[in-house]
Amino acid sequence: MLIATPPARADEAFVTSQPAEMLSVVDLDTLKVVATLPIPGKPAGIAVSPDGRRAFVTSPDGKALSIVDTASRSVRRRVEVGGGPLGVAVHPSGSPAYVADWYGARIVAVDADTGAIAGEVRVGESPSGLAVTPDGALLVSADRDSDAVSLVDTRTLTRIASIKVGARPFGVTIDAQGGRAYTANVASNDVTVIDLAARRVVGTVKVGQRPYAVALADGRAFVTDQYDSTVSVFDLARLERIGTIPVGDYPEGIAASRSGALVYVANWEGNTLGVIDVKTLKVIAEIPVADGPRAFGAFIRRTPPD
Repeated sequence: MLIATPPARADEAFVTSQPAEMLSVVDLDTLKVVATLPIPGKPAGIAVSPDGRRAFVTSPDGKALSIVDTASRSVRRRVEVGGGPLGVAVHPSGSPAYVADWYGARIVAVDADTGAIAGEVRVGESPSGLAVTPDGALLVSADRDSDAVSLVDTRTLTRIASIKVGARPFGVTIDAQGGRAYTANVASNDVTVIDLAARRVVGTVKVGQRPYAVALADGRAFVTDQYDSTVSVFDLARLERIGTIPVGDYPEGIAASRSGALVYVANWEGNTLGVIDVKTLKVIAEIPVADGPRAFGAFIRRTPPD
């Protein structure tokens, strides 16, 4: 007797919409919104856990972190973290979640299971984007008003280094090997490339106006240029800009697909999630989502097979 193998579930995008106070879930096979979830407090930051079980959403106005069960599409816990929570990242093990407090110059660690505050660490001024190395050893914080990134030892939750970058770094992304970090610097219109082991800057690439975040795919970096309504593309090996892609109005969050063949970009003023073909460097689809999508962080749920 032959037993049919069920089809793999589609990957999904979890898109925060700040003015709408909404989280939209987009099926990335059908390119349709399949669920919406109200999140109070003007949600902005998002991080889906590596196992896909949870999404962590920051609400700067609500001073809170919402922990969302991705299967049931429900908020399981709402954790008061104080200050102005913005960027968020998750340890590769699934816990803790790290929350950047924009006003408090600190990062708060939150236990993903209990919602308990597990600790905090002081960093530079106005921490925004966060990212964790694949081995979970290092947390990187883009400290916007310090023009620097902080490196935090996750085991001891202590800051071990501060590295000067471009002016007003906002989004930060780490490559799959954990070797380099990339910061989008909104005031100097460039991306800083950091060697994490050497703790030094190894390159700077000029991009468009007001770069917000960076995604990596197919040996290239894709950078949202807010004021130009474009995505700049540069080669990761040569650190040379190779193209510019017109997208929706005021692009912000950006992330790559599991295969690296597509890149998804949230267009704040366009109220869409755009889909970019990495080979042709063209937008091939636009998906309407709730008003004011930001999707600041790791917003793709890469669903494991059943």
